[in-house]
Amino acid sequence: MPMSAELSPLTLETEIPERQTPPLPQTPQETINAIIHYYRGEIGRMAGWRDRIDRTSNWAITVVAAMLSVSLSTPSSHHGVLLFAMLLISLLLLIEARRYRFFDVYRARVRQMERGYFAQILCPEGTPSFRWSVSVAKSLRQPAFLMGYREALCRRLQRNYCWMYLILLLAWALKISSPKISSTGEPFGHVRSWADVAENAALGPVPGVAVAIGVALFYAVVLYGSLHRATGAGELAHGEVHV
Repeated sequence: MPMSAELSPLTLETEIPERQTPPLPQTPQETINAIIHYYRGEIGRMAGWRDRIDRTSNWAITVVAAMLSVSLSTPSSHHGVLLFAMLLISLLLLIEARRYRFFDVYRARVRQMERGYFAQILCPEGTPSFRWSVSVAKSLRQPAFLMGYREALCRRLQRNYCWMYLILLLAWALKISSPKISSTGEPFGHVRSWADVAENAALGPVPGVAVAIGVALFYAVVLYGSLHRATGAGELAHGEVHV
C-alpha cells in the first residue's frame, strides 16, 4: 500500500472511514470492569503530573538553598546572586503553573468519579445522579483546561513559592544592609543611612535606588498573587484536602 494511502496516527476522527467499532460493555459486570480500569488509568495520569509538579518545586527549593549558600557563606559575594535566584524560581513557577493546569484536569475527573460513583457504592445518599458521568464523558470528548494560567500561577504561589520569595527577600535585605568586607577580611563601608543601603544595592551601572524600586514592584506583584482568591472555587469547593 502506498504511503499516501496509509492512515497517520494523528489522522482526525472524521477522516477515518467507518469500520467496526470495539464492542461496548453489554453487562453490568463489564461496565464495572471498564470503569475500574479507566479509574486506575486516570489515577496514573494524575499521579504522573503530580510528580512533575513536585519535581519543579524541588528544583526551586534546591535553587534557593544553593543561591543562599553562595551569597551568605561568603561575605564578599555580590547581592546580585539573590536577584538571579528570584529570576530562576520565577521561571520555575511559570513552568509549574502550566503543569498544574494539566494536573487539575485529571484530578477533577478522578474526584468526580469518586464523589459520584465510588462514594455511592460505599454509602448511598439520595437519588443516584449521572451528572458526574456526563461531565467526565464531555471532558474525554473535548478536553479543556478548568482554570486559567493566572489562577494556576496564584495557586502555586500561595502553596509554596511565596515562602521562597520571602526567604530570598530577607536574605537580599540582609546582604545590602551589611558592611562590605575587604580582601584582608576587615569590614568597611558600614551602613549608617539609607544612602549607604542604596549604594550597596547598586547592580553594575544600575543605581541602587532603581534596583530597590524594581524589587519593590516585583514583590508587590508577588504579594498580590499570594493574596488573590479566585471567584470560582472549582474542585476546592468539595472538601479541605487539596494539593
